[in-house]
Amino acid sequence: MWGYLTLLPAFLAVWATTGIWIVFAIAVANRTVNLSEGFPYISLCGSYPPQSCIFGQLLNMGAAMAAWICILRYHQLRDWGVGRWPNQLILWTGLLAALGTSVVGNFQEKNQKPTHLAGAFLAFILGNLYFWLQLLLQWRMKSLPRPGGPWIGPLRLGLCCLCTVLIMAMIVLHSQQLRSASAICEWATAMLLFGLFGLFSVDFSGLDGCTLCLQPRSSLSPPPLAFPVSLPVQLSQES
Repeated sequence: MWGYLTLLPAFLAVWATTGIWIVFAIAVANRTVNLSEGFPYISLCGSYPPQSCIFGQLLNMGAAMAAWICILRYHQLRDWGVGRWPNQLILWTGLLAALGTSVVGNFQEKNQKPTHLAGAFLAFILGNLYFWLQLLLQWRMKSLPRPGGPWIGPLRLGLCCLCTVLIMAMIVLHSQQLRSASAICEWATAMLLFGLFGLFSVDFSGLDGCTLCLQPRSSLSPPPLAFPVSLPVQLSQES
């Protein structure tokens, strides 16, 4: 069933990919980046108005969608029997990566470079780690459901490996002052991470919906039922 939860990861991948290339096109059109001097970093394209406004809004909305996907995945893994601590480790890795993406969009490199670089570290390094932890979990727990065809696992492994290689190449090339080659690695890494998020559409294909269930707080003097304070999220799946 291709419901709205299934379409969310795919929409994020399309939204982010289309958005950053639009920012690139605007930066080239208004000559805030000069392609004759080399290929620009993503952040350089989004550092100057008017595209900086679009860049910030783009990454803020993308980070919100990524965080929601991580939360949905957390509840899905919980319902599949994954333990609390490994599941929470995966969740917080994804949420920090989403936070880093928002920081990159709101703290431009030319204004707040240390904060911007910290956000980039969270977005790229922890974003890649998030998907490696997903693969490690599936390798350790053979009993986990594996929606989709047999191709999905090898594809994820290949994308994660390529993403790791590109991140390392990006750092090395940047340290060697090969900025144009490093920027190409950065763009490729971003595309791979968007694609990995988009693949969650396969995992969410069995989700029928998301329901909020209100429950009273347990105490010696329970509050009236009209004023619940606990909001656990339950995900229902198709049988």
